Amino acid sequence: MAQQSTLMGFVHRRRRGAELFLLVLALAVGIGAYAAVGIGVQGEVPPDILGYGGWLAGLVIGAHVVIRLVAPYADPVLLPVVAALNGLGLAVIHRIDLAREAIDRPHGFAQQQLIWMTLGVGLFVVTLLAIRDHRVLQRFTYTSGLAAIVLLLLPILPGIGRTINGAQIWIRLGPFSFQPGEVAKVLLVIAFAGYLVLHRDALALAGRRVLFVDLPRGRDLGPILAMWLVSLGILVFQHDLGSSLLFFGLFLIMLYVATERPGWLIVGGLMFVGGATLAYFLFGHVRIRFDIWQHPFDFYTAEQGGKSFQPVEAKFGMGWGGLIGRGFGNGDPNRVPYAESDFIVSSIGEELGLTAVMAVLMMYGLIVERALRTSLICRDAFGKLVAVGLASVFAIQVFVVVGGVTGLIPLTGLTTPFLSYGGSSLVANWVIIALLLRISDQARRPLPTISDDTAAFSAEETQIVRAVSA
Repeated sequence: MAQQSTLMGFVHRRRRGAELFLLVLALAVGIGAYAAVGIGVQGEVPPDILGYGGWLAGLVIGAHVVIRLVAPYADPVLLPVVAALNGLGLAVIHRIDLAREAIDRPHGFAQQQLIWMTLGVGLFVVTLLAIRDHRVLQRFTYTSGLAAIVLLLLPILPGIGRTINGAQIWIRLGPFSFQPGEVAKVLLVIAFAGYLVLHRDALALAGRRVLFVDLPRGRDLGPILAMWLVSLGILVFQHDLGSSLLFFGLFLIMLYVATERPGWLIVGGLMFVGGATLAYFLFGHVRIRFDIWQHPFDFYTAEQGGKSFQPVEAKFGMGWGGLIGRGFGNGDPNRVPYAESDFIVSSIGEELGLTAVMAVLMMYGLIVERALRTSLICRDAFGKLVAVGLASVFAIQVFVVVGGVTGLIPLTGLTTPFLSYGGSSLVANWVIIALLLRISDQARRPLPTISDDTAAFSAEETQIVRAVSA
């Protein structure tokens, strides 16, 4: 469909054909990587390649068909990039499974991850079908905030909360473990966006001017103080440095975008430094993380506690991989105990090299860029803030994970979106992509003409049409 003249100049093309072409390339990445693992480790193409490839293709092509039917103007790049990341992650997890089978430690993580991907794509479809207009989510601003708080509190409740690797961020439901914080981050974005749309005028008012920067008024510090305390609470009671940083950073970015006041960044940065310093001196688990980051070899051997074994081995592996990697089957990523989850980036760096790590980072950059582009063209303030918030979730999470694995910052324990093994994270991230596609579809649709029944559109859209017509 060619570009057409409208009241606003042009409409976006649907670009579903381009999306389908990119999906074919994404499937080539995922299925090709799976075949390369079999050839590199076992010397032959996996015998189940047709079944695996067909299942993977069915999932992503099915998602494409749903987008074509219910969100035809949605961004054409997001789904292919996500499909490529998810397919590559499945292949790397399968490679680690094979390495552990060779030493009689079978796990079958790749098969479980494919099941989680199936559930994630299913919820992706349900989200697109159920939410035909993202603006209805603004009605649930406070409900989403309350639900997010309840989910964050669940892991510390006796009986259902579980502590894994020192972090109390899991709950057990029958035979399944679930990380409620992954759902909470989506709900918090909705809650923050709805709150900031209602109160941004008050929050944007300048207070005292210090060094050419307008600081916020003291009476408006309540929301950021509350979020600071929530983040500290997660750090203290759940020992989860990653989620604490993610939630506070998310709120700070959305607050800055909503108010356009750099003073909030200064206040938030000072609060972060103060909270981090306080946590270092008061809480042993924070101090250990920081000390391991500064002096990893002081905690490397079993006699020294072995607390830095994973990050040190990950760096050795990435250094051994070099620029182009050892190739699937020629590395030893299973030396890192959690190579399939927290340290999957080091596994990619070891066997596929720095080149592949840079390509992965570029794909994450594309996701963030397309989400921010959606925010720029979105016609309503709520949609703009939701898109910015969801983009920030990916940006902060990838920075924190890759920065921790490479030694840029202390380790935090977050998962790498779409790559790492983990059902909670994978399902939540597929829902995030569905929300971004819904917002982009609404933003890229042509505006209605003045002759249409304007009662079918929002008041904001009607005002735009009338203003342009005048």
